[in-house]
Amino acid sequence: MILNNLITSLLVKDYDDAISFYSGKLGFVVVEDVPMGPDRWVTIALPNSHETVFALHVAKSDSDLALVGKQGGSFPFLGITTDDCLGDYQRLKAQAVTFQGEPEVRPYGTGVMLEDLYGNKIFLNQEPAKVAAKELAASS
Repeated sequence: MILNNLITSLLVKDYDDAISFYSGKLGFVVVEDVPMGPDRWVTIALPNSHETVFALHVAKSDSDLALVGKQGGSFPFLGITTDDCLGDYQRLKAQAVTFQGEPEVRPYGTGVMLEDLYGNKIFLNQEPAKVAAKELAASS
């Protein structure tokens, strides 16, 4: 029986630029960064969840280069949760992260679409129970 997803690939143009964006702006941590001949094995994950790890791969072929920034097509290639969507939106916007609109309240939570350094879409979401608890704490 298959138990879980261990590694998901992410095509990038430059390892260090991608690490800078994902760790410096989104808070991912570098799990591995190992030289492999002329290449590197680089994996990143969210600090509190190493269940899903992203392996960064430098796109070299024309077909791979065509996919950089379009890995989810018109949909987000990644969804991440937060406990403070509005706060993260403001913090990331101040760091020049590109957003497709502003956070909106929906039945599944408060969320907003952002783009990574190449244009890949990432959905940032705060679940409804966490939004309600945060609002209640703020009004007390």
